[in-house]
Amino acid sequence: MSTRALLILFSLVFLSGTVAIAQQADSLKKDSLKTDTTLINKYRAAPLKDALPVRTRPLNITPQLVPVNLPDYTISYWHKSVLFNLNFSQAAFTSNWTGGGTSSVALNTNFDFKAEYNKAPLDYTTELNLVYGTSVVKGQGTRKTNDLIYYDNKIATNISKKWLFFGSINFQSQFANGYNYPSDTTAPQKISGFMAPGYLTESVGFEYKPSKYFDLRLGTGTARQTFVLDTTIYHNEAANYGVTPGHTFLNQLAFQAVATIDKDIMTNVHLNLRYTLFIPYQQPLAYISHRVDAVMTAKVNKLIAMTMNGTFLYDKSTAPQPQGTETLGLGVIYKFP
Repeated sequence: MSTRALLILFSLVFLSGTVAIAQQADSLKKDSLKTDTTLINKYRAAPLKDALPVRTRPLNITPQLVPVNLPDYTISYWHKSVLFNLNFSQAAFTSNWTGGGTSSVALNTNFDFKAEYNKAPLDYTTELNLVYGTSVVKGQGTRKTNDLIYYDNKIATNISKKWLFFGSINFQSQFANGYNYPSDTTAPQKISGFMAPGYLTESVGFEYKPSKYFDLRLGTGTARQTFVLDTTIYHNEAANYGVTPGHTFLNQLAFQAVATIDKDIMTNVHLNLRYTLFIPYQQPLAYISHRVDAVMTAKVNKLIAMTMNGTFLYDKSTAPQPQGTETLGLGVIYKFP
C-alpha cells in the first residue's frame, strides 16, 4: 500500500471518531437539559414550605389642616396726595444804579390736598387748595399778589362705566383784604376781603369720567349763595359781586359745568387745570361767567421746582371786563406720594 493511501485511511478513521464523540456529548447535553426542566417544573408546582405570611390592610388617607400665616396686607380704598411749594424771589439795587429799578421781595405759597375714596359703585372726593402770595416793594409797602381758598366735596355713584350721578358742595373765598391802587397819591380802595365775596355752591347732576386725569361735571341743578359780609367795599354799585348794596347775601339757581385736568403733560411737568362755567337761570345770557384756574409745576429735582399760577375770570357781576392774574416763581416743592 502506498503512502498516499495510508494517509487517506488515517483521516477517515479520525473523522469517524470525532463525529461519534460529538454525538455522544450532544446526547448527554439533551439528557441533562431534560432533567433540569423536570426539576424546575417540580419545584414550581410544589408549595413553598417556609414562605412568610403576607397581610394586606386598606390604605386610609386622612387630610390634615396645616396652619399658614398669610401676609399682613390690608386693602385701602383711599388715595391721598399732598402738594406744597414755597417760592421766593428778590431784587435789590444800589441807590446809584443808573439802570433804574426798585428793590423788592416776594413770597408765594401753594398748598393742595386731595383725597379720594373709590369702592364701586361709590366715589367720594375732597380737595383743599390754598394759595397766597405777597410782595414788599421799596417805597410802596406790602402788597398782595395772590389769594385763594378753595374747598370742594363730591360724592358720586356709577350709573355706567364712564358716567356717574353726583352731588357736591363747594366753598370759595380769600384770606386777606384786597385793595385797588389808583395812583401813588390816592389812598388805596378796599375792594375785597374774607367772605367779601364768598361763594357757597351746591350742585347735583351727572359726571363724565373717562380717565383718571379728566372729569367733567354737569350740574343741572345748582344753587349758589354769594356773600358780601363787609359792607364797606361797596365801591361799584353796578357790579358789587351781584349783591345789592345794603344786603350781604344773594341766592341764584343755575346750570354749572366744571372740567378738571390733573396729569403730567411731559416729563417732570405737571398741569392742574380747572374750568368753571356758570349760567344763571334768572339772568340774561350776558351774565354767564367763565373762570379758569391753572397751576403748572416743572420739577428741577426732587426738592426744587418752578411753579406758575394763573387765573382768568369773566364775570359781569364782578367787573365789566375780563380779569386775569399770573405768578411765576422758583422754590421748594414737597409732594406726597
